[in-house]
Order: sequence, then C-alpha cells, then structure tokens
Amino acid sequence: MSERKELISIDQLQAVLREQAYIAERSLATAIFLALKLNKPLFLEGEAGVGKTEVAKVLASLLGRRLIRLQCYEGLDVNTAVYEWNYTRQMLQIRLMEAVGHTEEREALKELFSPEFLLKRPLLQAIDYTDGEPPVLLIDELDRADEEFEAFLLEVLSDFQISIPEIGTIRAEKPPVVVITSNRTREIHDALKRRCIYHWIDYPSFEKEYTIVLTRVPHAPERLAREVVAFVQELRQEDLFKLPGVAETLDWMQALIALDQEVLTDQVVQETLGVLLKYKDDIEHVQHAGVDTLLARARARLQEVSGDGAMA
Repeated sequence: MSERKELISIDQLQAVLREQAYIAERSLATAIFLALKLNKPLFLEGEAGVGKTEVAKVLASLLGRRLIRLQCYEGLDVNTAVYEWNYTRQMLQIRLMEAVGHTEEREALKELFSPEFLLKRPLLQAIDYTDGEPPVLLIDELDRADEEFEAFLLEVLSDFQISIPEIGTIRAEKPPVVVITSNRTREIHDALKRRCIYHWIDYPSFEKEYTIVLTRVPHAPERLAREVVAFVQELRQEDLFKLPGVAETLDWMQALIALDQEVLTDQVVQETLGVLLKYKDDIEHVQHAGVDTLLARARARLQEVSGDGAMA
C-alpha cells in the first residue's frame, strides 16, 4: 500500500479490506483508519475466532509491511519478548580471545556485548527495524500474559523505545503499526487501553457471516453456505463452554465441501461436530439437545432471514 493510500477515506478502506477478503463493518474500519492516521495502537477485544488476529495480517498486506507477531502466554518475559544475548556465540568469542591473547577486560566486554551478539525478539525487531518502513507489530492474546509484562509493554508503547544497559536506548525512527488483541480472559489495565484506539469485535450477523463464507470460500455452494451459517448462528444461542467463531464456521464449510456435501443433514452434522466444537462437553450438549432440533431452529432462522426456505 503506498503512502497515498494510507490517507484514504473510511469507505475506501472498507473496500480495500474487502479486496483482501476481510469483511469489516464501518465501525471497525473507522477504528483501523484512526489508528493509522493518529499513529496509535489498535486494541481489539472479542471472543476467539472472530477475526481479531486477521486484522493485523491484512494490514501488513495492505501497507506492504513486514508482520512481526508476539504470541503472549503466561510467563512471557523480556528474554522472549524483547531481546537476549547470544550466549553460545559469546562463549565461542571468549575462547577465541583467549587463544589470541586478548586480555583487556573493558575492550573484551565492549565487544562481547555489542549489537553483533544481540538476539532481537519481536518488540525490539519492531522498534529497531532495518528495512526502511516500520513493520506491523501484532501483540496477540495479551490477556494470556502476566500483569507484569503488561506493565512493561505500557512503557514500551508510551515512547517506542527500549533501553539495553550494555548498549543504550534504542528508539524507533517511526512507530510501528501496532495491533493488540485480547480474548478477555482477564481485564487489561485501563492505562494501556487509554493509549489505544479500542474496538470490540462481536460475532457477526447472519448477513455478514454469509458474506464472509462466500468471500473466503468462493467455491462453496450458496445453499450449503446459507445452511451452515444459519446452523452456526443458532448454535451460538446454546449454553456452550466455547461458542464457535467465524474461524470454525470456515473450517466446517471446508470440511463439508471436502465430503462433497451440498446440504446439511442430521447425519453429516453429527459426524462433523468435532470440526465445529472443540470440547467434549459441548459436543455432548449438542447431541443431548438434538441435532434435528437445532436444524429445525436453523431452518426457521433462515426462513426469517430470506423467506426462501432453502433448508426445508
């Protein structure tokens, strides 16, 4: 994406996102637009599988920038997220110094703790980039990381700089495009949210999800696509531990096509529930509720939406 296209309107941004097979309502397109214009991190919350991570991937493609992903987890520390020293190379260098009689301690330390022996991790890669254009930094599932790491991240995002005692402070010439996602397994501190453009991505409406399916799986039979979306939409009304997201809808659609299905039946739903649901209790809940009952409710939902009775 050229510099000129970075300053396009929200409507144009929606259209460009659609060209990249990402369907975004105007509110999300507005949040993305403002994050780019104001050079602020974009903070996306929502249930798993609704398309938060995909926003960063699409932005990297649109802007023609490198995507750097930091996958968060409990226990994430500076060595994994920011930098660490290449101890193996340092040990080899020490032996080489000893072999050639290099004994000046100050000079040896300066050489050993130079950028040559530094291993850049995602946060430092995003700040100390070398390819001209700032990358897109995806900080994925921040809610899985500890609060201590969140506090450190707040400091980094405030000034886009990192201090390395042996080298000094490294600052970004231009701040990277930052996308932070959270599945809201815990609350993220307000101090971090205040520095971001915030947007909640909800489960899509029938019309939006149907459009997503046809966009991402263009070879899908239209009738089967409508049936799949109606069934998944109805399934989200159930009391499940993990409701299926759009990602699961797309996976299920691909699986049904691989099985040469053109319509949904009780049997094929029973046989492929493991593609749609990922917990044993949820599968048993659906089986107990009755797949035929859910299909009947989905048919009614589809008739309300379209009035064509495509699942009848």
